[in-house]
Amino acid sequence: MSDFHERTRLLIGEEALDRIQRKSVFIAGLGGVGGYIAEALVRAGIERLTIHDADVVTKSNINRQLIALHSTIGRKKTDVMRDRLLDINPRSKITIQEGFITKMAMPQVLSIEYDIVVDAIDVFNCKLAFLRHAYGQNCWLYSSMGAGNRIDPTKIKSGDLFDSKNCRLAKILRKKLRHSGITEGIKAVWSEEIGHSSGEMEEGKDRTINSSISTIPGIFGLTLAGIIIKDLVDNRY
Repeated sequence: MSDFHERTRLLIGEEALDRIQRKSVFIAGLGGVGGYIAEALVRAGIERLTIHDADVVTKSNINRQLIALHSTIGRKKTDVMRDRLLDINPRSKITIQEGFITKMAMPQVLSIEYDIVVDAIDVFNCKLAFLRHAYGQNCWLYSSMGAGNRIDPTKIKSGDLFDSKNCRLAKILRKKLRHSGITEGIKAVWSEEIGHSSGEMEEGKDRTINSSISTIPGIFGLTLAGIIIKDLVDNRY
């Protein structure tokens, strides 16, 4: 019988699809990057997904965020994303978590074991605390660096976070993570393009207002989702 996984199954086979469907995923952040990650993973077969975000949809989100429409302004991003994912696959088990991710909140945020943990957080101190805590969990860990202030898709790179270049956010994170004894093992996406404005995510600051375009955050998100899916297909872990 035909189902929406038919063409995925033709590409990767039944065994790999079954492996994808058995995995549980946690995604922190549903903005310009995280929304694309969540949707791509569910379309690929992930059925157990926990999504975490503290925000509501605003008009300024519309230029780049998958869930941002005039009809969703004012709604919680977690609610909009859950409804969208269930419309893609009604069998999905979507768990919602809300509130800002802080160091003190880590035990509650990652209170159970997940197979895959994804960082798409856009507040530096929250991002650092999340990566430090998640690294100690028994999971595959993936992270998005800053997609703001960039416009050139050919400068987007992926690999281990500690091999990244020309990304100021990644540079500061590497330094802080090394102080915690973390020197490898976080798969990441970043851009080697020099930022087009001074707005950058920095330690000690609340969320910085960055310039953005419709394409780059989505490419970041789909690239990271693609890496996760390929790792699952290849049974890398």
